[in-house]
Amino acid sequence: METRDIIFSVVMVVSSFVLTYEWLGRFKYSPANALIILSAMVMVGALAAMILSVDMRLRKIDNMLEAKERSLRINVQSVENNLDSRMHEVLIKMDDMMDSMDRRRYR
Repeated sequence: METRDIIFSVVMVVSSFVLTYEWLGRFKYSPANALIILSAMVMVGALAAMILSVDMRLRKIDNMLEAKERSLRINVQSVENNLDSRMHEVLIKMDDMMDSMDRRRYR
């Protein structure tokens, strides 16, 4: 979790406090409405925590996918090198066979 995520979460909670306080002030705010302000702050704080949780899970999944992609790339490269060396061996044998057949034909 980065510091900017924490800062954004704090800004969300503070702005919910200010917004709720000012909004209730328009309707002749009374101290009994402090519960409304507190519940708005808790709700926005829970929302911020949920967003951060989803962000952390997505980063974890992204890292796992990168690791799988890296290992797959290495495996494909290994198979490619193996196949290339075998094809080279087969081509050498085929060239030798063709040379031997050419020699037999010209005798």
